[in-house]
Amino acid sequence: MSDTEKSFSPTSLNHSRMKHLIVLIGPTAVGKTELSFILAEKYHTPILSADSRQLYADLKIGTAAPTKEQLERVKHYFIGTLQLTDYYSAAQYETDVMRLTDQLFQEHEVLLLTGGSMMYIDAVCKGIDDIPTVDAETRAHVLAHYEEVGLERLCAELKLLDPAYYDIVDRKNPKRVIHALEICYMTGRSYTSFRTQTKKTRPFQIIKIGLRREREELYARINQRVDQMIAEGLIEEARHIYPYRHLNSLNTVGYKELFQYFDGKWDLPFAIEKIKQNTRIYSRKQMTWFKRDQEISWFHPDDQATILNYINQQINKP
Repeated sequence: MSDTEKSFSPTSLNHSRMKHLIVLIGPTAVGKTELSFILAEKYHTPILSADSRQLYADLKIGTAAPTKEQLERVKHYFIGTLQLTDYYSAAQYETDVMRLTDQLFQEHEVLLLTGGSMMYIDAVCKGIDDIPTVDAETRAHVLAHYEEVGLERLCAELKLLDPAYYDIVDRKNPKRVIHALEICYMTGRSYTSFRTQTKKTRPFQIIKIGLRREREELYARINQRVDQMIAEGLIEEARHIYPYRHLNSLNTVGYKELFQYFDGKWDLPFAIEKIKQNTRIYSRKQMTWFKRDQEISWFHPDDQATILNYINQQINKP
């Protein structure tokens, strides 16, 4: 056993009273999955997924969810626990993760959270504002209104009800616009009034590890992953859930493009190319979001020894 391997022996952690949450993040297809298994096995920890779409049981191939063999290799949480019709939010995720970590830290000194859903990661690391949970009646009303009048009209309504949030929201993202309007309609207050953005303290130390690759390298991996998903049956998976295409859970790259193909609007090669293009665009959005966080230490996924040394140093800080 090498000196490096000895330094990561879990027995060396048993005397530490401080609990540590390793947060492994980065854009889609960068290589988080492979490294997450290495870290999980080094520190004898389960993996907590921070992927908002891997939560849905019917979205296995298109979300690159862990396989049956991988789930047997390392215990995972927040994988395949929801149905497409279930409502779930970053606020609920924060509550669920904090409850779970409170239990798991009784048995583990180190836990691992990994994924690329930016708001889910921030919800755990920074806390999310105490925004009211939208009731089913309001949610159904706003969704029906959106389907009737479209996104542009909803944006206009948001501008009247909450001009401050209108100025900063991604107005091409129906989920964000709809949620803000749900709060406005349900509470009679602006969505902005609930957004205090106060960072919450956590009863554990967070170690943020960011993975990145050169753009050409990442894009090649994205294109290869999409081809692999098609080979593994993504078209059949998308066809199976096609009747539910109106649900927000399916406003997701990989599925919405194939729905265009099923509708006869695009041919298959074009739809596949759009999946690749939109995934590349999403990876850029992820990196833009993550780069604002000064607490992330960045590494190339192949620098595993360097990453392990860095984590070990953070854990053993006096």
